[in-house]
Amino acid sequence: MTDTTPKNTPHTAHRNTTPKTAVDKATSAPPPTTGPLPAPAPRRARVWRGLTPWLFLLAPLALLITFTYAPIVNMFAYSFTDWDGVSPELHYTGVGNYTELFTRPDLFEVFWVSGYYLAASVVQIVAALYFATILSFNVRFRNFFKGVLFFPYLINGVAIGFVFLYFFQDGGTLDSVLALFGHHTDHAWLGTPVSANISLAGVSVWRYMGLNFVLFLGAIQSIPGELYEAAELDGANRRHQFRHIIAPGIKPVLTLTVILSISGSLSAFDIPYIMTGGATGTETFVIQTVKLAFQFNKTGLASAAAVVLLLIILLVTWIQRRLVPDDRVDLV
Repeated sequence: MTDTTPKNTPHTAHRNTTPKTAVDKATSAPPPTTGPLPAPAPRRARVWRGLTPWLFLLAPLALLITFTYAPIVNMFAYSFTDWDGVSPELHYTGVGNYTELFTRPDLFEVFWVSGYYLAASVVQIVAALYFATILSFNVRFRNFFKGVLFFPYLINGVAIGFVFLYFFQDGGTLDSVLALFGHHTDHAWLGTPVSANISLAGVSVWRYMGLNFVLFLGAIQSIPGELYEAAELDGANRRHQFRHIIAPGIKPVLTLTVILSISGSLSAFDIPYIMTGGATGTETFVIQTVKLAFQFNKTGLASAAAVVLLLIILLVTWIQRRLVPDDRVDLV
């Protein structure tokens, strides 16, 4: 009798009779057909694409190098010479200018005047932060007050110097305003070193507070509004919101304004130069440097003084950055 039972073959013995699932069908499905890959851009097009940003930067970089970095290099070179600013000949003197600069105490005594501007910068930052905090919330006529606070920064420094020169003169605007309140004085506001430096520092506060105000206002308005809403739901008042939300959120901008204020205090020039010309004990380091170059024809020594001032500002900035690192604060 013939056996009609089919014999097991390798294909039938290991055949999987389990029905395929959706995952199996998806994995066993043939890959979808794709169209032809786009042809790579020609080499010339890739080169132009890489050069296009540099072509836009060519003009500003040329201006920056010509009017900023090239003069700085020349200033370093002149600081090692005895050039008078007029003669075509100049002689190399080595570190003679720097030796004279550090061995003459009178050349560094003018830095005491910067203390008035440094104290004024503290008042300036505090006032700018106060007004920026108030005007960042819903206040009536806040756009008007924003313009009033920022407007002095838009005025030319020479114009401000002449305006306040008449403001502080004997019998001028300040004396007239004080007379309206019954206070008559014959005090010369620009006649003594202390009152003159305080008056000039007050003018700098009035002028530069608008810049710090705008910086603080932009930083405060960049904080998400949901944080204020959550703080109000938790019962936080304005003082608590400033301490825990605004102050940490504007820390990088506050660091920047401190750096700008310190450098500006050390390099004050336009307002004291226009109003007093450095007289009555109001001479700053920059005014002294300008006089060395253009009044006493000591361009080499003036260049050395400018280099020292630049190094002092860089050193103060580095110390400030080390003491107060710019840590990013995540409020969300």
